[in-house]
Amino acid sequence: MSAEQVHAPHGPLPRGGMVRPITRWGTDVMHRPQRPVTPEQYGGEALRALASDMVATMYAADGVGLAACQIGEDVAMFVFDCPDEAGERYVGVVCNPTVTVPEVRGRQLDDGDEGCLSFPGAFCPCPRPAFATVEGFGLDGEPISFEGDGLLARCLQHETDHTQGTVFGDRVSGRNRKKLQKLHDAAAPDYPLEWPT
Repeated sequence: MSAEQVHAPHGPLPRGGMVRPITRWGTDVMHRPQRPVTPEQYGGEALRALASDMVATMYAADGVGLAACQIGEDVAMFVFDCPDEAGERYVGVVCNPTVTVPEVRGRQLDDGDEGCLSFPGAFCPCPRPAFATVEGFGLDGEPISFEGDGLLARCLQHETDHTQGTVFGDRVSGRNRKKLQKLHDAAAPDYPLEWPT
C-alpha cells in the first residue's frame, strides 16, 4: 500500500530504531500493569527512541502492533500499523491508552483468530467487540484518539491490554489456552529467543 493510503492522523511513526528481541509470555513485565508515561517524559529523546525501537521491532516481526512491554520495557505505550475492516491502514503511537467499546446493547462481537508476537506461532479464536476507540497521548504529550473496526479494533484492544498486564491468552478458555500452547511449542524452533533480531 502506498504512503498516500496510510492514515496517520497524529503524525507518522518514528523511524530509525533498533530491532530488539521480543519478550515472551511468562516474563514478569508482561503480566502486570505498565508504568504510565509521565509529563516529564513527553517530548524527550528517550521516549521517541523507545518508540522507534518498537516500530522497527514490530516491522521485523511482521506484526501490526507492539507494546513497550513486548521488548521488556515497563512503559504504558504501544505502536501500530494496522488495517481496518475496509483495508485502510492506520498508524500511530499511543501513550497511557484507555479503550472504549460499544455498550452491550449496541455491541457486535468479532470471534476471529488472534495471535501475539510474544507467544509466536499460535492463534486461536478470541471474541472481542468489533469496534473500539482508544484515547491517550502522543509522544509530545498531546491528546490523541484512534477508532476503527475489523483487525484495527482487535489491535487497539489487544495492545491496550498489554499496557494493563493482560495477554490475550487470559481472555480465552482453558481448552483454547492448551491449543495455543501446543501450537506455540510446535513453532518454537522457528522463533528463537533472540527473534526477530
